[in-house]
Amino acid sequence: PPPLPPLPLLPLLLVLLVLPLGRVTPCSPQPNVTRFVCTEPTLSTFPSGLPPTTVAISVEFTALAVLSPTALAGLPQLQELHLSSNHLTTLPDTLLHPVPTLRVLDLTNNLLVDLPATTFTSTHHLQHLVLRENRLRVLRPTWFQHLLQLRWLDLAANTLTEVPPEVLHPLSSLHSLDLSHNLLVSLAPAALAGLRALERLDLSGNQLVTLPPATFTPVPALRHLFLQDNELRVLPHDIFVPLGHLDVLDLARNHLQTLELPPRPPGPALDLDISGNPWVCGCQLLARLREVAPQLSATRDTLCANPPRYRGQEVAAVSQAGDTGC
Repeated sequence: PPPLPPLPLLPLLLVLLVLPLGRVTPCSPQPNVTRFVCTEPTLSTFPSGLPPTTVAISVEFTALAVLSPTALAGLPQLQELHLSSNHLTTLPDTLLHPVPTLRVLDLTNNLLVDLPATTFTSTHHLQHLVLRENRLRVLRPTWFQHLLQLRWLDLAANTLTEVPPEVLHPLSSLHSLDLSHNLLVSLAPAALAGLRALERLDLSGNQLVTLPPATFTPVPALRHLFLQDNELRVLPHDIFVPLGHLDVLDLARNHLQTLELPPRPPGPALDLDISGNPWVCGCQLLARLREVAPQLSATRDTLCANPPRYRGQEVAAVSQAGDTGC
């Protein structure tokens, strides 16, 4: 019989390439490495066997959905833990207990709905806590009781409807607080109590209609305040008077007609954005602008809605004209 034709070489090579050559674990730890990074999309189990000298772990953009209570055991020197863009829905209550030296915890863009009450009881040295882009609905007082060294707290883009009175009170070292893009309709009068070191506060992108008169009394060190993209219609008289160090104030895209401003700072002019509001360009508004002399941002979108003779004109231009009859 005639000889059989030879097998095509290319399909044979393809078969060999797809044959499993043994189980390969993505992101295997290396000995004597202090920083571990893994961004393998298929990873579903937290890596084990990390050396005890590890000081920083980044496991991000993976399929990780569950953490073992002992995932961080044997890592007594860990200072940074980055777990952003995974699929975590909660954390084991004792997860952080073996890492008392932890200073940075980033849980951005997970599916966290809640955290155990005891999550942070042993992380006394934590300085940066990022919980943005999750599904948190409530803030639990027990989370913050032991975080006396926390300087940065990011709670943006969750579904928080309130900041319970004094829940943040233990955070006496906090410099930056981001509560933007939540579902806040109001703030409790003591929401910021205890935050005497706070320098940056972001409340933008909520549904705030007004604020309590003494909202900012507990935070006299504040330098940057962001209130844009809310539903603010009126602000209490002198609400910003306690803020003698304010450098930046953003009130853009609300429904304000009258303006409250902090005292004129001793240094550079206040950076002020009041665009996208229906301003009444009367004597009170124009006098406040001349008194504080801020540096106005987005002047083309900062327009008078009333009185009719100024409707559609830029607030800055009317203020500078001086012939207002006031």
